[in-house]
Amino acid sequence: MVKGRILICFIIFGIISVSSYSQEEEFTGVNLNLGNIYRVSEAETRSISPENFTGEKGKAGMAEEGTGSEPSRELGQGWKVSPSVKIKPGETFTLAEINDEGVVQQMWMTPTGNWRFSILRIYWDGEEEPSVEVPVGDFFGMGWGEYAPLNSQPIVVNPGSAFNSFWPMPFRRECKITMENIGSHEMYLYYQINYALTDVPEDAAYFHAQFRRSNPTEGAIHTLVDGIEGKGHYVGTYLAWQVNNRGWWGEGEIKFYMDGDRKFPTIAGTGTEDYFLGSYNFENKKTNEYERYSTPFAGLHQIIRPDGLYNSQQRFGLYRWHIQDPIRFKEDLKVTIQDLGWKSDHRYLQQKSDISSVSFWYQLEPHADFPELPAKDELEVN
Repeated sequence: MVKGRILICFIIFGIISVSSYSQEEEFTGVNLNLGNIYRVSEAETRSISPENFTGEKGKAGMAEEGTGSEPSRELGQGWKVSPSVKIKPGETFTLAEINDEGVVQQMWMTPTGNWRFSILRIYWDGEEEPSVEVPVGDFFGMGWGEYAPLNSQPIVVNPGSAFNSFWPMPFRRECKITMENIGSHEMYLYYQINYALTDVPEDAAYFHAQFRRSNPTEGAIHTLVDGIEGKGHYVGTYLAWQVNNRGWWGEGEIKFYMDGDRKFPTIAGTGTEDYFLGSYNFENKKTNEYERYSTPFAGLHQIIRPDGLYNSQQRFGLYRWHIQDPIRFKEDLKVTIQDLGWKSDHRYLQQKSDISSVSFWYQLEPHADFPELPAKDELEVN
């Protein structure tokens, strides 16, 4: 009897997998999972890297000079001649420019230098202003400029500093991806951008990501994003949080103001650790220490402890992806989080932390103008 029930569950799961695929057929098989990975598609796979800057079919590995010219001098063309690019101080380098219809499926990169001083920008369909404008470290959950493993569904960071994005990013006419080096030193960037040329559904929204920093917070509030206009859904939050006081720091509520909300939001969380799908201070009760975790949809993946000398403050990296539970809006969206801790006599403390954030969302274009990115000195981690 038990075996029969298990079999029925598998059958039901199979039906769900197939039916979910049928809803995605407009994307011609691009969105694959284990339930439909055997389905063929008319999509065409392409890849851009320093070994094929244009992504053209049959044009990869042809470089005769590049950053690998010296070690490949005896082997020549086809032997890792151009594995990376050099970006000079003040230079903006175009990583990819695709003039077609399709979807970016995966990006891998490993940048040298100061990750706060390398600005990733993405433009859709001829935009003059970017839909993504984020320091590269923060985009991949590494806002403190230090490596930490991150194992989630859309963002993966592997040893030694391998940044991976699996956010699907559809475009209808053009995709342009750039990296600006605002630092004082030359940087190297190894990268690969994998995409598919395919038909994009009419209701496909564009991917957006925006960086903000409060150093320190004012009125114990950090605004993650404000002034989003249009129709779409919020899909993710990354926070780099430095605590500037003693004690537990994460009592603050995250709030989503949508579609005309003013004084009070439609969604208010119950506490910072709760929003990131933890509880009770992220504390391991046996060790009495913060406990790292990295899961498909949420994590406290980075804990930087004071070292008793120059690194005097506690710093944390946290992420929450709304993939299973997107926050949908029809007209506008604002997201804030309270910077709240404890003081004596069991009273809340309005803190003055250093909080940087990246907000991730999809929306139909056009999008509202982003606030100006902070200047170099205001971006720097110190």
